[in-house]
This record gives sequence, structure tokens and C-alpha cells, in this order.
Amino acid sequence: MFRICLLVFCGVALTAAEPGVRAQFMGGTLAGVSAKASARLDLTDGEALAFRCGQTELRIPFRKIDTLEYGQNVSRRYAAAVLISPVLLLSKARKHFVTIGYLDGDGRQQALVLRVEKGDIRWVLASLEARTGRRIDYQDDEARKGRK
Repeated sequence: MFRICLLVFCGVALTAAEPGVRAQFMGGTLAGVSAKASARLDLTDGEALAFRCGQTELRIPFRKIDTLEYGQNVSRRYAAAVLISPVLLLSKARKHFVTIGYLDGDGRQQALVLRVEKGDIRWVLASLEARTGRRIDYQDDEARKGRK
């Protein structure tokens, strides 16, 4: 029993030690990565953004990033309201999306669309602005309000 607890604890510690934040690849121009795949976004390096998704690893120098966009998808929680309580119709589910436009090594425009968790979105947006020197473009008023 002690061995099992130790293995579980070590696995959790290794996962927590991985740099960056969890994200979900929603789409873009990156070949070989399926939509809605789990990924990690690491902004701790002063020179480049690191994106890892399965076997794919991409490093994008911050100076090559030319567009940053933030948006939200806000929806009612209909399924939860039906299954749990109608009171949940009063709450909204917010999904946070970041679009990163950049020039690849050949000078062609590329894009990544990522979904970032609520607890990480402020840190990600602030880090992207600080590292790239570019302002975030907001897709709509909901996104602008959500950032504050």
C-alpha cells in the first residue's frame, strides 16, 4: 500500500513540476496536431514561447509574434441545469481563448488558437504582452470586461 501511495505521490509531483500552463490546442496552422489536443504553454523563457502537444514541440521567438488576440465563449449550463438543478441556468460557463499569430522560419504567417483555463488566463495574457511588447486585441466587450 505504501508503494502505491509513493508512486501516486511521485507522479503528481512530476506533473506539477512541469513548466508552463495547461492549454488545449483548438486549431491553427500547426500540422500534425489534432484539434482539442492537450498541450502545455511555457512563457518562462525570456527569448521564446514553448508549446508542447504530444510529440510536437514548437518554440516561437517572442520577437516573431505579431498578433495576440483574446476572446471568450460564454454559454449557459443547460446540461448541468437539466441533470442537477435549474438554478444553474443563472450561471454562465466561460471558455478563454488566446490566438497567437507569428512568422515561421520561412517568413510565412502562422497561427495557434489555444484554450486556457480560467485560473491561468490573466498570467498568460500579461506574460504575452510583457514578452512580446504587443497589446492584446479583444474579440468583444465580454472579453474586455473579463480581463479586468
